[in-house]
Amino acid sequence: MLISFLSIAVYAQTGKISGTVTDKKTGETLIGVTVRIKGTNKGVSTDVDGKYVLQAMANGKHILEFSYVGYQTKEVSDIEVKSPAVTNLNVVLSEASGQNLQEVVVKASFKQESINTLYAQQKNSALISDGISSEQIRKSPDKNTSDVLKRVSGATIQDNKFVIVRGLSDRYNTATLDNSTLPSTEANKKAFSFDIVPSNLVDKITISKTATPDLPADFAGGAVQIVTKDIPDQNFLSFGVGYGYNSQSTFKDFLGTKKNALAYLGYEDGSKQLAENFPSIAAVAAGNLPSAKNIAALKSLPTDNTIKTTSALPTQNYQFSIGRVKQSENGNKFGALISGTYRNSQTINQDVERNFYIYNYRDNQYKFSTNVGALANFAYSFGRNKISFKNIYNKNYDDNYTERTGIKDGNSLNKFYAYDLMQKSLFKTTLEGDHQIGKGNNKLKWTASYSSIGNNQPNQLKMNYTKPLAAQNDPSVLYQANITSLGKDNTRLFSDLNENIYSGDVNYSTPFKLFDASTTMKVGLGSQYRDRTFDARFIGAELTTNDPALQTKIRALPITEIFSHSLFESGVYRLAEVGGPLDSYKSNSFTNYGYLMLDQKFGENFRAVYGARIENYNVKVLNTIETYVNDTQLDVLPSINLTYSLTKKANLRASYYRTLARPEFRELAYPSFYDYEQLGNIVGNPNLKRSLIDNADLRYEIYPEAGQLFSISAFYKHFTNAIESYRYDVGSTTDVSFFNTPKAYTYGLELEARKNLNFINESDFFKNTTAYFNFSLIKSKVTNPTDQDYIDKTRPMVGQSPYVINAGLQHSALDNKLNFNILYNKIGRRIVQAGGIRFPSTWENPRDVLDFQVSYKVLKSKGEIKLNAGDILNQRNVIYFDYNGDKKYNGSVGNGGDETFSAYKTGTNISLSFNYSF
Repeated sequence: MLISFLSIAVYAQTGKISGTVTDKKTGETLIGVTVRIKGTNKGVSTDVDGKYVLQAMANGKHILEFSYVGYQTKEVSDIEVKSPAVTNLNVVLSEASGQNLQEVVVKASFKQESINTLYAQQKNSALISDGISSEQIRKSPDKNTSDVLKRVSGATIQDNKFVIVRGLSDRYNTATLDNSTLPSTEANKKAFSFDIVPSNLVDKITISKTATPDLPADFAGGAVQIVTKDIPDQNFLSFGVGYGYNSQSTFKDFLGTKKNALAYLGYEDGSKQLAENFPSIAAVAAGNLPSAKNIAALKSLPTDNTIKTTSALPTQNYQFSIGRVKQSENGNKFGALISGTYRNSQTINQDVERNFYIYNYRDNQYKFSTNVGALANFAYSFGRNKISFKNIYNKNYDDNYTERTGIKDGNSLNKFYAYDLMQKSLFKTTLEGDHQIGKGNNKLKWTASYSSIGNNQPNQLKMNYTKPLAAQNDPSVLYQANITSLGKDNTRLFSDLNENIYSGDVNYSTPFKLFDASTTMKVGLGSQYRDRTFDARFIGAELTTNDPALQTKIRALPITEIFSHSLFESGVYRLAEVGGPLDSYKSNSFTNYGYLMLDQKFGENFRAVYGARIENYNVKVLNTIETYVNDTQLDVLPSINLTYSLTKKANLRASYYRTLARPEFRELAYPSFYDYEQLGNIVGNPNLKRSLIDNADLRYEIYPEAGQLFSISAFYKHFTNAIESYRYDVGSTTDVSFFNTPKAYTYGLELEARKNLNFINESDFFKNTTAYFNFSLIKSKVTNPTDQDYIDKTRPMVGQSPYVINAGLQHSALDNKLNFNILYNKIGRRIVQAGGIRFPSTWENPRDVLDFQVSYKVLKSKGEIKLNAGDILNQRNVIYFDYNGDKKYNGSVGNGGDETFSAYKTGTNISLSFNYSF
């Protein structure tokens, strides 16, 4: 027992050294590198990811030797182990250039090698890219991936979750999670909500601004690649709690429907869903339902429209994570990471202005939102192989209530109510394998992935009451509900979207010599199949009584009483439905691709990565009557990326690549849906074509010191058949639809800099302060189609900002225990929707966004307190019609002034959180 006790005591005083070994020129991880403690026989080999872990290391300083066939041996000293912490040491090895050079031992200290590795990571990317590592994430107070992305050069975040790269909207960006493409979390557009991935489980994030053949082809702005952790360095258990205050919501009067416990867990209890035995579309359309069935169907509809007034609670965040790793004596490892997240918020948008065309409205919007997420990753590493099983789940529950008042057409007063519940879910599971084939650095990798997406919108109820403006001050004239005839703007919408995505990919890479140049060839094949069903019904109770006095009396009832069971039973209503089977659709797409890529190193300074990707894509959209979209395209997408190392610290890069953008299912589908915030119908266009984009980039980059950067870039993009949203205003309504613009281009300059301030003064304060700045200046031009007489013959691209500014200051103190970060962002005015033949384009007005974060580590650095202040300036979000063409918003109506499509403030957010890791 004493021996066992002493063994435990000794083991408790040991730590670990872990890291990754990569090729200095290419950044490729090296398999089978021998890592040995100098002077001993104790050692390990790097696994299929190039990673190693040395366990049971005694406290103190150690020397490690890294040796690999064909590479110079490296000896790293002064590696200090402090149990129970894990010392992280990443190492870069250089190829031997002569017969005996591999016998020369290159010596470096721990600090020197850490700097060398960071330089190599920054310089050796084949692409023009920017990224952030897990080490940098740990030093930041960011709680989710969208927060992290704010720190990546050239990227901005919209609505706290959607990424914008180089000023291009989400349509022209793509995202992958653990090497498989992420599905869209939104029903009506291509966008992924990045706030669902906890930052503490992210290994690294990279935004590629240029393309190589192994990347997904559907992007022009950037490809966001997120890699989550699988095998942790050590066992851990962590939890976090946080609470937030919004300056215009928290503790204010909050209006909304009654909530039960399930709403706080992200689920609707079923009371708002359409009954299973509800009459079919055909039965309702026939108009001859027996009285008893008519009444029974009406009574089965959700009728509790009671609105409760409560006090908006602070935002709540909870997070729990556990990591486990077990390593056997033969070096095999099994790891598991499991995380759960919870968020609830109650927000108010007060006095939202909508003052354009025939509308002069003010909205009060109340949003109750719950988000529940889980991540579970498992991996087993054995020999030169690794199998990973990664899963992510997210459930979002948004219950919105809107009250609208104002004047329409200049002659009627309106009171509008909207009850709108949306439930969104995402489940993604990925199985992947990494294998070394034979000797050397030959790698085989495969991925199989399944995703399931759900968007359920039960009982979206819209109701409008009107009263003549002339009777504004006459209390005897009551508001009358619009229930005598139905349209899509005053019905109950029951919709359900379900999409399944199946994908698989396999690639093989092998190093060899070609034209006396060190070359790596990578070939790959893959497929993705998407299948979506969308069902929608627009149902309402239509008042049918012929008694004028009774009709006036019923129409004046408040919304909480107007659909009572007693009125249904009296027979004054009939069940009615707008639309029919054509409002539902099915769609699927099948993508098959292959690619060949060569990565060649010519001498010490020149590198070329080139090849081509071939994609065959078929998309079908159909309803119960016909298949109205059936399109197949075969695209060859070449790319070349050239890098010349001017010095050890500077690169010159040039690239050309072709990419594409495909219309989403919703954009192709016929059905139209009334959007009460857009004050118009959203209508698909089955004639949309995919967009082809030719891209060219030139960049000079220099790394003055490790972790610091200065770069200047120029880029050009030419779009053929760009896909854009626009105001379809041929008729009396102002609907929103989509079209192809035949030609468009965008070009610009980017300036990026990250530098600590030790050049001002050598004091610790300036050494520990880093300033970062990136600025994009962009010009775009679109030539509108000629099928109609559009107001704008040419204009900027929809969603393209003419400039993007990101800037910030980071400061750490007290041995990195105290961290400050201040962020500034501004984007130039951009078109939200292109104009039609009667209405010009709508523009989003620029606004200054200032965020502040401070964190402090406590309890021996195992705990951390974080204070965040978001959108401190709280400037108005404004979308407007620039009628006077002065390129700025003046808020005036008439006399050549502008009109306001929407204007509102979201409030300043202040949050305090505490995280602790065992």
